[in-house]
Amino acid sequence: MATTTGRTRRRIAARLAAAAVAAVLAGTAVPAFAADTPSTPSPFTLAQAVKGKAGLAAAQQDEEEKSRIRPLFAVDRSDRAWMYLRDGNGGLAGRLSLDGLDARGLKDGAFVDQDGDSAPDGMWLWDTRGSLQYGGEDGSFRVGGGWNIYDKVLSPGNLGGAKGGDLLARDSSGTLYLYLGYGDGKLTSRYKVGGGWGQYTQIAGNGDLTGDSKADIVARDKAGTLWLYKGTGNHKAPFAQRTKIGGGWNAYNTLLSIGDVDVDGKTDLLARDGSGVLWLYKGTGNAATPYKQRVKIGGGWNTYRLLF
Repeated sequence: MATTTGRTRRRIAARLAAAAVAAVLAGTAVPAFAADTPSTPSPFTLAQAVKGKAGLAAAQQDEEEKSRIRPLFAVDRSDRAWMYLRDGNGGLAGRLSLDGLDARGLKDGAFVDQDGDSAPDGMWLWDTRGSLQYGGEDGSFRVGGGWNIYDKVLSPGNLGGAKGGDLLARDSSGTLYLYLGYGDGKLTSRYKVGGGWGQYTQIAGNGDLTGDSKADIVARDKAGTLWLYKGTGNHKAPFAQRTKIGGGWNAYNTLLSIGDVDVDGKTDLLARDGSGVLWLYKGTGNAATPYKQRVKIGGGWNTYRLLF
């Protein structure tokens, strides 16, 4: 059995308590994204409840935290929500249904680490009405409206130097903005990163790709070339000049990162191709060649309209 610190035990207890409350409330489907008012329970606590139903005891939850498990959230074309945990062998375990969640109107989302321990503490959720919501261990609330000005929203981790995760948003003109997180789901006013980001058809990232303990992102251009943007830790200029990773990435219709899938301490990338096959690119921690050769996870992933 794993050895736990007092802090970890308290955190596990809080998560299990939230999961227990969510399990009681999860009997009725919740249209979580159809209105501006967030639902109770939050999608994050529902996810915690599903972990409990899957048989994760407190000791296993501790191992999960130490392994920095970040689930893969999936929404199918019938707007049912699902969750995948890691299988401990470098892949993903069978999917778990989030039966209490109706994902109608959900446009995108991101799990986020709010205290710098690399374990997810909550989720930002962006809906078709332009509302940004946050759900965490202590419930959920509406961050704000007007987010329909953006065509891409993601949380690659801590970009500004504080513990809490931050948010990137790209508008229709191709300008990228950074919102710094306060560590509780709330955000600062936006900072302009720069223009020209409309050239990219995919932007992804969740953690450090280069071994310098700063969050990085990758971006694919319309020609299929993948580029690395190293994080600087400076919110006024969060990325260094891009470097080329390689070509041929137009084979994929979705690129995303949920962090360290194979639990080797390095951030990985997931890629779904046009036939619905999901591939894993394991991180190397080396900026010159940030990914190893791809590994096939499995087929049938075109059933989902949304992955994060």
